[in-house]
Amino acid sequence: MQDIKKLQKEREQLFKDLFDGKIPKRVPIHTSLPLEFCIQYAGLPLAETQWTLEGVEEALDKACQITSSDYYPIGFSRYPAHLQILGSRAFVMGSSGFIQHPGVAGMEAIEYDELIKNPYDCIMEKVLPRLYPELDTDPITRSLVMAKAFKAFFDYVETYEKIDAKLIEKYGFHIVPKESIGSVTTPFDFLTDFLRGFKGIAMDVKRNPEKVIEACEAVLPTQIKRGIPPVPSRYGYTFLPLHMGTYLRDSDFEKLYWPTFSKMVNTLAQAGQPCLIFCEHNWMRYLDYLYELPENTRFYFEFGDPKLAKEKLGKKHIISGFYPLTYLRTATKQQCIDKAKELLDILAPGGKYYFTFDKSPVTLDSVNVENYTAVLQYVAKNGKYDYPGGTTTLESKQKDKLLQAKANGLKSKYYKTWDEYKEIHPRISPKLESAIATKLQSYEEMVFKMIFMLT
Repeated sequence: MQDIKKLQKEREQLFKDLFDGKIPKRVPIHTSLPLEFCIQYAGLPLAETQWTLEGVEEALDKACQITSSDYYPIGFSRYPAHLQILGSRAFVMGSSGFIQHPGVAGMEAIEYDELIKNPYDCIMEKVLPRLYPELDTDPITRSLVMAKAFKAFFDYVETYEKIDAKLIEKYGFHIVPKESIGSVTTPFDFLTDFLRGFKGIAMDVKRNPEKVIEACEAVLPTQIKRGIPPVPSRYGYTFLPLHMGTYLRDSDFEKLYWPTFSKMVNTLAQAGQPCLIFCEHNWMRYLDYLYELPENTRFYFEFGDPKLAKEKLGKKHIISGFYPLTYLRTATKQQCIDKAKELLDILAPGGKYYFTFDKSPVTLDSVNVENYTAVLQYVAKNGKYDYPGGTTTLESKQKDKLLQAKANGLKSKYYKTWDEYKEIHPRISPKLESAIATKLQSYEEMVFKMIFMLT
């Protein structure tokens, strides 16, 4: 047990040094194995296990044994029960047992003005009933459906949190500060994913770009609120996958995508919360834009030129990714190790780098597990720095232009702050107000969290 605690402290120090602007003892490793991969690796039935959770702890435990990741390696998962209760069209479990997004749209082009007027109201009244038809019913039935879905959702959350905590302690993985992780999308990607869909947003960009701009600004406060966790920390992060940027022309990216994207990242940074940005596809043509984001923003690249990214971003920001996951299936073990060495030689010098693959292996047949393990073992052994402890911060402390945080900019009849609630219920005892406020607001935030997990 003492050795595990020592390992955990060493791993924690690697990430602290990385995020504090110092060169760590070695390159930290942060990889992720999705739930579906873990269940398949354990030889369990995929769909049934996601529903019953029977054997899931053993499956996740087994997956932890094949990785040398310093960070807890079990990735994000979707839960089936609340989706079934809601009659989900947005996330559907296929016959193979994978829960996928089939590309539906919850908002019509003629409804932009309603979204712009009040995004949360529009989502609650128009979008959710379309994406989740069991909510498209009378008020009483809708309330019962939502109550059951809420209970089912957080039952799964609680179960997985207990398993995660047990495995983190068992294997000594790095512990991120409690309640310091968030997840969000850019306003433009939020419009695309479930409101207008890929085809819809492509038409809107051509036919009505001004409405797209207004809508991005309108939903920005909700995205900021989503992105700031209860306890912001430089050692935590808000995960931000970038979906649509590379599909846009440069001029459309500059007008439609970048303004609210940069405002959001800057505002989160001002609140003390860094972003971990997954640059899906190839973002090399936008590196000059990415450079302008707050120092020590974390970039996780799928495709592109690692040398160019290091040259453009490596002195100001933290870089990861670029290792092609396909290598682990198609190449020999030595070729896989040689690729890891190549990326370490390019990206590790000077610090501001941690190792991960360009994506996570969703299916068991997408990688050779032996190669996966060998690559991570190589990085853990050979990613050491000769002179750890040196500073990696910019010599001339550039002060990024940050915006006033608007984390509480959400206004809706379906969301109440404590002050708004107290106006309606003025007889609450002053002696109990602090305890009641904390408890009731926590439930308000839980509902908000679930609503945006659905959209």
